[in-house]
Amino acid sequence: MRTRPIGSLEVSVVGLGCNNFGGRLDYDGTAAVVHGALDAGITFFDTADIYGGTHSEEFLGRALGPRRDEIVLATKFGMPIDDEHKGAKPDYVHRALEASLRRLETEHIDLYQLHAPDPDTPIADTLGALDECVRAGKVREIGCSNFTVAQMQEAEAAVTAGSAHFVSVQNEYSMLRRRAERDVLPECERAGWSFLPYFPLASGVLTGKYRRGHAPPAGTRLSGVKQDEGPLSPDTLAVVERLTGFAEHRTRTMVELAIAWIAAHRPVASVIAGATSAEQVRANVAAADWVLNDDEMAEIDGLIKAPTT
Repeated sequence: MRTRPIGSLEVSVVGLGCNNFGGRLDYDGTAAVVHGALDAGITFFDTADIYGGTHSEEFLGRALGPRRDEIVLATKFGMPIDDEHKGAKPDYVHRALEASLRRLETEHIDLYQLHAPDPDTPIADTLGALDECVRAGKVREIGCSNFTVAQMQEAEAAVTAGSAHFVSVQNEYSMLRRRAERDVLPECERAGWSFLPYFPLASGVLTGKYRRGHAPPAGTRLSGVKQDEGPLSPDTLAVVERLTGFAEHRTRTMVELAIAWIAAHRPVASVIAGATSAEQVRANVAAADWVLNDDEMAEIDGLIKAPTT
């Protein structure tokens, strides 16, 4: 599989989001997905301490076992686990890291990310603590998530010479949620940061499972969402239908198109799609070899922006 850099790290262009572990998936289900991803050539695994009530890290570490060194392991901290475990104050940075290392059964985290800005803690203080983690050999690179351009620039300005600095930002981005194109993606190119998109399949809307005039399939992520509302509005599903036609004309799936389209944007390092089965992992990985050309990207843009009739 093609690889791209995140700082000093090299990651597969299709990664695995581990937010289903410990929630929608028990340990056995997690292990099946992890082993399927490893066998499919995925080398980038992204989790967080809050996923699955901390069980995502536990299940992932257990499932990786002796294959831990085959992957680039990313996790996140800062969102509230409970009243005592949250934020980005220096003391908590160290406590959160030790807890993640223990749950993941590893001696170091390859990419340690601040999950969200902490308005109660100066970013310089957080960066100082993260630099200590890097110098101790417990973290290789650091990143952030859910940051605005202003917050990215504040973090960049707070770095002292020779200290660890953010090399990536992880924000929402998909064919249906393109806000990042207006500011964060250009800022990543300017600053030399890698971009990691979450919800690349728009919470499942871009899987092709949902069609106008049909109830959401039972057991899917949006099975409880009313038709004609929110993510399943007629306008949104009309866009998905047009894109599905584009993909099918090329004997590809909607999932492959959604992932390949994101990967075509230069700051993107890895498209970290979630999965609940090894079959879904393989479906995601099928997009890895699809490189969209400029003409195809222009056609897709027109299909997304075309008025609904």
